[in-house]
Amino acid sequence: MVSFEMNDRKKIGLGLTGFGVLFSFLGIIFLFDKGLLAMGNILFLSGVMLTIGLKSTMQFFMKRQNYKGTISFSVGFFLVLIGWPLMGMILEAYGFIVLFSGFWPTLAVFLQRIPILGWLFQQPFMTSFLDRYRSKRVPV
Repeated sequence: MVSFEMNDRKKIGLGLTGFGVLFSFLGIIFLFDKGLLAMGNILFLSGVMLTIGLKSTMQFFMKRQNYKGTISFSVGFFLVLIGWPLMGMILEAYGFIVLFSGFWPTLAVFLQRIPILGWLFQQPFMTSFLDRYRSKRVPV
């Protein structure tokens, strides 16, 4: 079994990532407030860098199969910073989905094990959808 050592740097990184998601959520709730969205983006990226390390973060974003997601996420980040929050968040959402699409099957298995929410993800229509998605995903 793989152990995950939780040192202070990783704890701070997870906290910053959580605050980044919170600020981004609040920015969307408050009708795409550019200040909250920009702060959420900065906190999210700095939290990811602290959690997994700068080298691993750069390797993840610079993988050949992640270029499309990295470019769209970066352009969306820039658009939010210069004051076009709606277009920026659309591009960021697309980039986020492309970048983290490899983690969706793992997330689905995790969601199936949550007591109340897991019941929904164990229904036949949902499991057939998840199985279909897993079969389309080609490892690179």
